[in-house]
Amino acid sequence: MTKIKFGTDGWRAIIAQDFTVENVKRVTEATAKWLKKNFKEPSVVVGHDCRFAGELFVETIAKVLGHEGIHVYMAKGFISTPMISLGTLRKKASLGIVITASHNPPSYNGYKLKGHFGGPLLPDKIQEIEDIIPPKSALDTESISLTELVRNKMVEVIDLETMYCDHVKANFDLDAIHKSGLNFAYDAMYGAGQNVIKRLFPEVETLHCDYNPSFMGQAPEPIHKNLLEFSKYIKDAKGDIACGLATDGDADRIGLYDSDGNFVDSHHIILLLIKYLVEQKKMTGKVVTAFSVTPRVLKMCKHFKLEQETVKIGFKHIAAIMTTEDVLLGGEESGGIAVKGHIPERDGIWMGLIIWEFMAKSGKTLKQLIKEVYEITGSFAFERYDLHLKEELKNEIVENCKAGKMKAFGKYKVERMEDTDGWKYFFNNDEWLMIRASGTEPVLRTYAESSSRENAFAILDEAKKVLLN
Repeated sequence: MTKIKFGTDGWRAIIAQDFTVENVKRVTEATAKWLKKNFKEPSVVVGHDCRFAGELFVETIAKVLGHEGIHVYMAKGFISTPMISLGTLRKKASLGIVITASHNPPSYNGYKLKGHFGGPLLPDKIQEIEDIIPPKSALDTESISLTELVRNKMVEVIDLETMYCDHVKANFDLDAIHKSGLNFAYDAMYGAGQNVIKRLFPEVETLHCDYNPSFMGQAPEPIHKNLLEFSKYIKDAKGDIACGLATDGDADRIGLYDSDGNFVDSHHIILLLIKYLVEQKKMTGKVVTAFSVTPRVLKMCKHFKLEQETVKIGFKHIAAIMTTEDVLLGGEESGGIAVKGHIPERDGIWMGLIIWEFMAKSGKTLKQLIKEVYEITGSFAFERYDLHLKEELKNEIVENCKAGKMKAFGKYKVERMEDTDGWKYFFNNDEWLMIRASGTEPVLRTYAESSSRENAFAILDEAKKVLLN
């Protein structure tokens, strides 16, 4: 028996090793039991992204839930995580389930749970389900007919992609983007966002927008080192492409490039979004950001007289506040951002379209818009190293951080420290280093912010020397 544990964002495991039909059945049986206890007439929206065997796992879930008398809305074809969340909200379903491992390497798959409100199921509810996962599945799904369940209307196939596209059309000035004269590019990273952009923007130049469950061996995480081909593509266009948008495997995270093929990180995207929503859209609300996001968000919020709150890493912590308070934007360093007027869920495509609309309506380049942000926050650069370490060394570093042993990293002397989730060491008001063990991978993450990329890398290099010495 494998102990199944939900991490920062769902249960993830290697396909055929631990992510098997048997284990998916076990999780689904626990989910069914939890649903029947908590809802009078439970219903679930289910779908999968572009990974191997997604359809097989979704059909397994549909059979288990249908057999248990729970109504299933099963997505047609592959879908993004935001589509499942939107569908759960629109269908007034009790729960959403999406089979995805998001940005993890191609060998992984995963099981994410979405609340009836259209965002990540809250941690205490996930724990309730995890606690009742049986050691062995009680059902023989081979003997359950999916065709029969569809015929009996226990399983209903729905088109979430069209629902999502219609939602975009109702909320964006697509005409302004189409008629702006700006050329945009999109890299789907072989992920689940590919069809939406092709449907809404047939004129947009696209990369890796075909079905390839192996992702060409590349983890579909929209960070610069994974998007070098996209960056070069934009550079080679010599300014003809105004902005490049990339999304991860399940299209809930964003990557962005300016017209020179320079990567624009999430910190800058969050600041751009706040500025546009407040100045142009006249929107208000609280800003909630994860611990690893730049403190310059607070400067922006003070400028616009907005309340700001910092939470632990994991979008579920942001979603919990978005469902109970008036939140303008919730964002993470890893590219997951949500805004008011949509769903309390990360959505890479939605955020990218806000930036494209901002550019189209302002008539300004992305670099000009970032310069305007700097007039409020000051200029800065952010970089990150993911250190793949043996578990013993990773744990030793974490224990040293807990014990308060980190006083300096080379020439960088620690002035103060925050430990909301991981350890953030401030060297002065504008330079800091953060250390945190990943909640989903065997990785120690180090993050740094400074006045330039070179300085940020210098901090990371010093930290690496100290940590690995």
